[in-house]
Amino acid sequence: MGVLTRLLDRVGVGSVKDRDLYRRYGVKPSSAHPGWPEETQVLHVPGGAVRLRPVVKDDGPEWARLRRNDEATLRAVEPTTTDSWDEVHTVPSWLAVVDSLYESATRGASVPFAVECDGKFAGQVTIGGIQHGSLSTCWIGYWIASPFWGRGVGTAAVALGVDAAMMSVGVHRVEATVLPENAASISVLENVGFHYEGELVRSINIDGHWRDHFLYALTSEECPGGVVSRLESSGRGRRDS
Repeated sequence: MGVLTRLLDRVGVGSVKDRDLYRRYGVKPSSAHPGWPEETQVLHVPGGAVRLRPVVKDDGPEWARLRRNDEATLRAVEPTTTDSWDEVHTVPSWLAVVDSLYESATRGASVPFAVECDGKFAGQVTIGGIQHGSLSTCWIGYWIASPFWGRGVGTAAVALGVDAAMMSVGVHRVEATVLPENAASISVLENVGFHYEGELVRSINIDGHWRDHFLYALTSEECPGGVVSRLESSGRGRRDS
């Protein structure tokens, strides 16, 4: 028995899958944080092979590069930052972000995914605000880098995220907010099956201004077989056989 195997036995990581996840991400799967850490299945769309996996510190250089390149589009839709865009988007900043995301995830409050397309870092999907019990809900947030736009990558990533939220985390309802003029993001949500529920007035500060947002939601009763399965049935994606 190797040293690593003995260590994994000591911390109570038993199954082959759980041992593999522990080796990759340093987190022991636990009922205290269902769905974390996990990797999703692969969904093939015209833009490539898409999957979600936990964010890691090695994502830093590509995260910083892609977000700096997409500053104009991201700044227009994301919450206001107090520091300059370049100051926020550095590798050291990313390392601090990952530490914070892992802390939140191990408390069971969120599941922070990186989006991979053909093995390349392509953006993020975050399941946040996780509540179990009588509410059984969460929100989903996402951004996709511009080199991967327009070929189904965003739809695939959100579909995989919703299935992770409902099937692995175990929530009943997933919500998303979107700016009224963000037609591309609205299209992604509607492609996945979200429905419009109303408007949140001056709900989030975006680029220095309080902005209204549309509220979209999806419940497990609306997709009993999972969102990915529905996309596959409609010919908009294909899973590995």
